[in-house]
Amino acid sequence: MTNEDAKVIPVRVALRCRPLVPKEINEGCQSCLTFVPNEPQVIVGTEKAFTYDYVFDPTSEQEEVFSTAISPLLNGIFKGYHATVLAYGQTGSGKTYSMGGTYTSAQENDPSVGVIPRVIRRIFEEKEKRADSEFCLAVSYLEIYNEDILDLLSSSKDKPAISIREDPKEGIKIVGLTERQVVSAPEMVGCLELGNSARTVGSTAMNAASSRSHAIFTITLEQRRGSDKVDSVVSKLHLVDLAGSERQKKTKAEGDRLKEGISINRGLLCLGNVISALGDESKKNAFVPYRDSKLTRLLQDSLGGNSHTLMIACVSPADSNMEETINTLRYADRARKIKNKPIVNVDPRAAEMNRLKQQVSKTI
Repeated sequence: MTNEDAKVIPVRVALRCRPLVPKEINEGCQSCLTFVPNEPQVIVGTEKAFTYDYVFDPTSEQEEVFSTAISPLLNGIFKGYHATVLAYGQTGSGKTYSMGGTYTSAQENDPSVGVIPRVIRRIFEEKEKRADSEFCLAVSYLEIYNEDILDLLSSSKDKPAISIREDPKEGIKIVGLTERQVVSAPEMVGCLELGNSARTVGSTAMNAASSRSHAIFTITLEQRRGSDKVDSVVSKLHLVDLAGSERQKKTKAEGDRLKEGISINRGLLCLGNVISALGDESKKNAFVPYRDSKLTRLLQDSLGGNSHTLMIACVSPADSNMEETINTLRYADRARKIKNKPIVNVDPRAAEMNRLKQQVSKTI
């Protein structure tokens, strides 16, 4: 392993603040956030300041978020690094909007489309530019609903059981998940649309179409380079739209909605515990509770592992949500302290072939 491969890189955090929505304006809410001009800093109320890698105020467009914060990750994908984009925040704060989790092909040229459709477009543009490499692209799409992993691309009525395994060489693997090979951007968008239509959403007092599950859309990119196309690198891009943290007194959830909310909050609490354990310098080498939930298990490589990771922390500026907003800002602040160790993911079979070839050439 070279020094380049052993680099430690912190989790990057982008703060995204949506505008006040009509409901908040009608209720007379004021903005409790102040954005420092030309600095990635936000001030809550009159005193508490938070600094992140990127800060996008309510006037920021989707293209600005993508070109500033997401593009650098995509450059790494083509070099063979894994990457993760993780949207976090309270319910109704704009996570699914930012990620593009309700995208359909009818919106193709709409400037309001989010991260996932823009990523798909960029990957195929980059692929066209690299005529010297062979590419194989595949996608999977899952949701974690009430601590069950559901395959959003499975067409069979009897959905197979999905389990999580850890491979010493390849990290976390999901056994039984549908992975579809795709050759074009419209085909990949088709998989996204299919999965989105199967996602679990429900209405609460805070959000008419609230995501009731954590969703992970994964793009796997295999590149074969060199004259004989033997050098192979495999990189994965996880695009994660987390369900929102929520308070029952605000969502007025009852019955199944309330159960879902409890399950969502439990998963996010486990994620917070993992972030705290990884980000606290005083807890170095402490036990990290990845196994406490399916969500943290699936994000094991993304947090403290082999990945370039960006968290998009979404917040509402309304003073009525100030407590939840401060919680999100603190959560994101802790995430910035996590150190990842991304490495180029060379296909082990190709690496072994190269090693044997070198041995043979030395003996000749």
